[in-house]
Amino acid sequence: MGFSIKEELGKIIPESRLRTRYIDLVSFAADAGFYHLVPRAVVHPVSEEEIKQLFSFSHQHTIPLVFRTGGTSLSGQSITDGILVDLSQYWNKIQIEKEGEYVRVQPGITGAMVNAYLKKFARKIGPDPSSISAAMMGGILSNNSSGMCCGVKLNSYHTTKYIRFILPDGTTFSTENQEDYARFEHEYAELYNTLADIRSRVLSDTELYDKIRYKYQTKNTVGYSLNSFIDFEHPLDILAHLLIGAEGTLAFIAEAVLQTVPDYRYKSTALLYFPDIYAACQAIVPLTNAGVTMVELMDRASLHSVENFSGMPEIVKTLPESAAALLVEFQEASRIELEDRVNQFLLSAPGLSLFNDPVFTTNVKEQDFLWKIRKGLFPAVGAVRASGTTVILEDVAFPVEKLGDAILDLQQLFKKHEYLNAIIFGHAKDGNIHFVVTQSFNTQAEIDRYDKFLREVISLVVEKYNGTLKAEHGTGRNMAPFVETEWGGKAYEIMKMVKHAVDPHLLLNPGVIINEDSRAHIKNLKELPSVEEEVDRCMECGYCEHRCPSRDLTTTPRRRIVLRRELKKLKNKGDISNYKLLLDQYQYDGIDTCAVDGLCAIACPVNINTGDLIKRLRKENHSDFSNKIALLAAKKFGLAEWGARAALKFGFALNRVFGKNTMIHFTGGLKKIFPAFPQWSPQLSYPPDLSVIKNRSGVTDPKRTIVYFPACISRMMGSYKGKEKNILETFMSICDKTGIRVKVPENITGTCCSQIFSSKGYKDAYDYTVNKIVNFLWDASKEGSLPVVIDVSSCAFTLHHLRPALDDDNKFKFDRLTIMDSVDFLHDLVMPFAVIKQKKKDVVLHPVCSLEKLKTEDKFINLARHFAEQVSVPKYAGCCGMAGDRGFLFPELTASATQPEALEVNQKKYSGYYSSTKTCEMAMSAAVNENYESVLYLVDETI
Repeated sequence: MGFSIKEELGKIIPESRLRTRYIDLVSFAADAGFYHLVPRAVVHPVSEEEIKQLFSFSHQHTIPLVFRTGGTSLSGQSITDGILVDLSQYWNKIQIEKEGEYVRVQPGITGAMVNAYLKKFARKIGPDPSSISAAMMGGILSNNSSGMCCGVKLNSYHTTKYIRFILPDGTTFSTENQEDYARFEHEYAELYNTLADIRSRVLSDTELYDKIRYKYQTKNTVGYSLNSFIDFEHPLDILAHLLIGAEGTLAFIAEAVLQTVPDYRYKSTALLYFPDIYAACQAIVPLTNAGVTMVELMDRASLHSVENFSGMPEIVKTLPESAAALLVEFQEASRIELEDRVNQFLLSAPGLSLFNDPVFTTNVKEQDFLWKIRKGLFPAVGAVRASGTTVILEDVAFPVEKLGDAILDLQQLFKKHEYLNAIIFGHAKDGNIHFVVTQSFNTQAEIDRYDKFLREVISLVVEKYNGTLKAEHGTGRNMAPFVETEWGGKAYEIMKMVKHAVDPHLLLNPGVIINEDSRAHIKNLKELPSVEEEVDRCMECGYCEHRCPSRDLTTTPRRRIVLRRELKKLKNKGDISNYKLLLDQYQYDGIDTCAVDGLCAIACPVNINTGDLIKRLRKENHSDFSNKIALLAAKKFGLAEWGARAALKFGFALNRVFGKNTMIHFTGGLKKIFPAFPQWSPQLSYPPDLSVIKNRSGVTDPKRTIVYFPACISRMMGSYKGKEKNILETFMSICDKTGIRVKVPENITGTCCSQIFSSKGYKDAYDYTVNKIVNFLWDASKEGSLPVVIDVSSCAFTLHHLRPALDDDNKFKFDRLTIMDSVDFLHDLVMPFAVIKQKKKDVVLHPVCSLEKLKTEDKFINLARHFAEQVSVPKYAGCCGMAGDRGFLFPELTASATQPEALEVNQKKYSGYYSSTKTCEMAMSAAVNENYESVLYLVDETI
């Protein structure tokens, strides 16, 4: 009788949290690195008890177990051909302690989210990796992450106070519990004695002791954290700190308490240019002596990769080929201290070989832009690499005083092995640099080239400069064969003893850190065939995943791209059976449940919009007949709008006669027969009376005139529960109260912004609609002389991005139109003239995706703060997954997407719940069980 892993794992993990479909296994076969292993199953445990059972299952069936959180690891630490334990969904609890001095975290919360909770205490965690927005605490701890400003002293190892962990045999210990120290000594005497003996050996071996102490004076994540044998005395403390940087090879970290560090409010940032990289390196020590917090090195090649980014200083394009730059930042607790630091440095600046005078900025947006550029260097190179090649990022560390010479030697290796597009950047203050090369693994000759190059790099780092092969990214599969090369036989033997003592079955993330295969670094390499533009640019860094509304339901932008590549590989290999299977599964997981909201592009360092890819795939799926029907609907949109209003009225009539759930059951039954049929939602509202929107004359300045364009969604379902006025009446009321003249276009019925056709990929219908609406708005606005206001933010965003589909005549008209959504309108034209009678007490906001893409989220928040005493924006606010009508077609998408935000919002009761897009308000109302309303109501009810 055959062994069924699905059936056996199903005894531990419910089917809803167990993935064994082909599409799931393939999509989890990659992380941000360049290795590829297909798991036998992916599980999503919710408790420590399930973790213990998974350990037992692993031992019983001799199947490897690997834990994964954000999947941003760069050297294959979070992939496996065994069981992949994904912790990104249910392990995100956080607790702030002692006024922010400490923070208690589970492994599945991102570092950025932890810092968001700590912000009000002016604290943050010590580690600050470039991937902090996507990297989760499990990976940050397991890789001993550091980053740009934490140096050696504030990394994960040094700022972790307590750890709760589960050993491979299922036993739990916590360094916070004093009783566990005695229990560890008595119940685990063998392991206790092994660790104690190793410590005695280290302390008695002067050469080994000095080597360990020396290695950790700089950044070092090669092998296990041997400094724990020096820094701690009790074996339980030693073991706990061995877990930091162990890459999940020894135990499962269930919880950790970290000591936080100050998050200084005052910062001054500058990009300093130097004639060559050696001159830049010579400035590091003076900058450090001046008290600079961060010094980030960028060579000319790395600057080339980002010089065309919008907002980059023009000087970057004019720099000579030998040039380099340092991105530096001073941070202090007060403005005076900051100015003193910067001025002191500027006095010494003439002694440095600067290309031009330093220019420091304290503007937060300018600073954020500079750091976004720095953090995006790695993916930026990946985006412009040759199709079919992968991106390899390694991080090494040299003694700071030798950094310039070491970089020159490294650049010579690039030339020798023909890595002509290699770049160098990194944390120069710590002697820690990253180098990026693009590499094809399609032929044995290419694989051999990489192997020779890497071995010469290892020789350069270890033998010539006594440096570190991995400064902060963890050992991983790429450096596992060379741990002994760096550490020597005695230290490596200790590491093997630790692995065998803690994980005697060698089933926990095998092959990572301890690996006797000298060629492991060139095995299980990731194939990257040419597919589509968006796919080919992506290097699978995973920065996008935490923003995706379907991440906990089906898949993510990164995994959608991984799957597109897999489809191409299967097609190239002629594996028709698996190709058809994957293509069939991709329809729902990859295409149907993508919200095409575009937030992935904002999170992506190179602005890859996977939503655009999905729109194109939807377009390719449409038959000629369906395209013709869509075009007919666009041309007869007035009839379609009338039909939608009639259907809503009919549905409400049925609910009144046969009960409030009648339409839910009726449409649910139809949906089983016709999956594309929309599901009735209890959040739907009765169509408003359109007769209320008539031209109004303001009572003050006649120049304050606008064109009101009510969105079709407002015209069809613009009523709100418990409100006497619908959204159209509310808009007109605000204008009356603030003396704004309103012009309502005639024949408004049948007009549409085109969003519905764009998101569904109906190109002909979209092209027709966008040209029609621009003509309509041109006439309504008196040829662009009046601003056009639309009451739905997502529609405003759509209108702002019509230009590529317009004919030349309408491009001319479009360029002269001023289009505002309700947020722009209220903030710019209403707020300055509104007389507040009574502010709302406390309100909570749901900023829709469109506001972030329009860069008006700040206006939305400031507007709410003007009309309410207290304003809350959930930390987990994100795309609700409604995506126009997507939530009606796949209500499970919105339910999954809104859950984290809803859990946060429901921690208290608010006097108002506001957003700026009707369908998003419906999704949040369903999730929170409170009535979300247009922000128009907040303003109207307070003036």
